[in-house]
Amino acid sequence: MIVAETIAVAFAMFSAIPVPQPIWNEKNMRYVMCAFPLVGVACAAVYGGWALLCGIWPVPSWLQAAGYCLIPVFVTGGIHLDGYADTCDALASYADAAKKQEILKDPHCGAFALIRVCSYFVAYFALCASLAMDRQALVCLGLGFILERTLSGWAVATFPIARNTGLVHTFATAADRAVVRRVLAAMAVCLCLALMAIGGVSGAAMAGAALLVLWRYKCVAEKQFGGISGDLAGWFLQKAEIWMLAALVICRIVEAGI
Repeated sequence: MIVAETIAVAFAMFSAIPVPQPIWNEKNMRYVMCAFPLVGVACAAVYGGWALLCGIWPVPSWLQAAGYCLIPVFVTGGIHLDGYADTCDALASYADAAKKQEILKDPHCGAFALIRVCSYFVAYFALCASLAMDRQALVCLGLGFILERTLSGWAVATFPIARNTGLVHTFATAADRAVVRRVLAAMAVCLCLALMAIGGVSGAAMAGAALLVLWRYKCVAEKQFGGISGDLAGWFLQKAEIWMLAALVICRIVEAGI
């Protein structure tokens, strides 16, 4: 019962998939970060379904790429993209940490957020259009969706929190942080090994890209914001997602040219 409630809390918070709405309490929030990667499994499953549909019907290549580009947004409801936009506004201000925190809390969308989000989707669409979505690519991208959420959950249980309010603080406070760190660290290692086993050099590049973005996330959060927050977690997820995709595309281009 608690396991089902924990999974429901994770999907209710981090996805747009309809689930029963349990009352949040200490028990079902303790390990919710361990259930967070299951949202990545859902993204991977919808990716596979779209690929199957595109294989059955003569879907134009640009429409196929648009589908792959937008599926993560539809599955998550754009919650991470919202954090990405807010963080882009805050980073573009070049203000001190306190001012950046105020910008994160501002519900309005600034010019830099619009510019960065538009640029993000142009790049994402172009990368999807450049990639042959064969079985290996789909499996690697699916593992990437899971890995980025595994690393994000691990960061919530490990990195310093910027302020004593907000969802990240709520989840971090409720979590059994020692257990969550160990479980998600083990999952991350297994996912990286799976990427390397299935994708070879491309998989290794994707895992490396995710870890580099994680390191960048820690540096930016600590130096410019005083710690992580929900918006910064969304920023990390979107950055990890596009950089893993870019790593896969670049490796495919290099392999084709050799």
